Amino acid sequence: MTNEQTDTDVGIIGGGPAGASMAAYLAKAGVKCVVFESEIFPRPHVGESLVPSSTRVFRDLDFLRVMEDSKFPRKYGAGWTSAAEAPVYDHDWDGLGELDAHVDGPNLRFEERDQPGVNQIYTYHVDRGKFDLLLLQHANQLGAEVYEGVRVSRVDVNGGPPAVKYNIAGRETGTTCKIVVDASGRRTLLGNQLKIRVRDKVFDQFAIHTWFENYDRTTWNRNESQKDFIFIHFLPISNSWIWQIPITDRITSIGVVTQRKNFAKTRESREEFFWESVGSRPDLLEKLRAADQIRPFREEGDYSYAMQQIVGDRWLMVGDAGRFVDPIFSTGVSIALNSSRFAHRDILGALETGNFTRAAYHTYESTIRRGTKNWYDFIQVYYRLNVLFTYFVTDKRYRLDVLKLLQGDVYDADEPEVLAKMRSMVSVVEESPAHPWHKLLNDLTHDAFRPTF
Repeated sequence: MTNEQTDTDVGIIGGGPAGASMAAYLAKAGVKCVVFESEIFPRPHVGESLVPSSTRVFRDLDFLRVMEDSKFPRKYGAGWTSAAEAPVYDHDWDGLGELDAHVDGPNLRFEERDQPGVNQIYTYHVDRGKFDLLLLQHANQLGAEVYEGVRVSRVDVNGGPPAVKYNIAGRETGTTCKIVVDASGRRTLLGNQLKIRVRDKVFDQFAIHTWFENYDRTTWNRNESQKDFIFIHFLPISNSWIWQIPITDRITSIGVVTQRKNFAKTRESREEFFWESVGSRPDLLEKLRAADQIRPFREEGDYSYAMQQIVGDRWLMVGDAGRFVDPIFSTGVSIALNSSRFAHRDILGALETGNFTRAAYHTYESTIRRGTKNWYDFIQVYYRLNVLFTYFVTDKRYRLDVLKLLQGDVYDADEPEVLAKMRSMVSVVEESPAHPWHKLLNDLTHDAFRPTF
């Protein structure tokens, strides 16, 4: 370990899943690290459904027992629904594939595919206030220093050891470190400071969401095993959908995601927009009106963005600080956790060798960029042609390959074969006005296959 004199080895900005898991990995390896979190936990947060690749991180960090003891709802799979007047999942396939009559259409169960390194057939839905607090406490118990209510204002990265700057009692002070990790979430502290943040011109999505108690989730179950599935309900509104996530046996998170152009301007009109959007699905509206809203509406904007670079000399970005993609496949927390899983290895190597240059984090950078690009391309294809997803999960040749993506295993190939096939089929449909799916093309990603970043 390098003997360079600093206050700590690694300074971590943000105590959410990315920052807390990074701190836990490093502390478990004997690295001196400090977490600076601007809020006081617990606090509400969006992103309440996990994907199975998160389990690898929980296993690494000896955190699975905590997850089990917390009795979070177990997530065994996912389902999708559409409006009766726009049945994108009930389609005449016109002999286009080898469809398997034994699969469950637009519903997927994680147990259908063995996942290396994951020894359980479920993941979790979480109350993020509780989950984030537990993970941060776990990092602290492993040896990480944690400071809440300390908002980092800037980081001096001028070639020497970085200095993390923040105010205490009205006075600016700082902590020096060998490496700084930006885990500040969608605040993207370093991205904004270094002016390397790039807005996504394709996915310009917004969301409005809340919690309901006594909402009847059984409506969408085809059998008892689906009672705690995440459900995505597509709306007959352009590029808009609703998430349905179990929080407890009685509480459900409901959120409307739509394009910026659809989003109302004032708080009052946004709440009205929520109910109008839900009202486009009378089956949903009836169930939600019969339930009790127990939290105020919250909004999320500027959903998707990237960075021109996510590592530099003595600094790295992890989780949402470095990239955020439209959340339709519950990617946020998984990418945050796995970015720490990959990045901490390069950090340990840098601390061992004393090489803190950008090149020291190349393995992390290439791995996380590969994974997030695959997520992004998958989501682009999905929005461009919703029916294609159903076709692929119903076709026995591709179902498990699609499930692999939904399990969060997106980091090992530059472009998974099934994703290349989906992209190719979209191109065929785009170029063939007579194709039976041509009229189902969505205009959100009309330039879907043009490099955005």
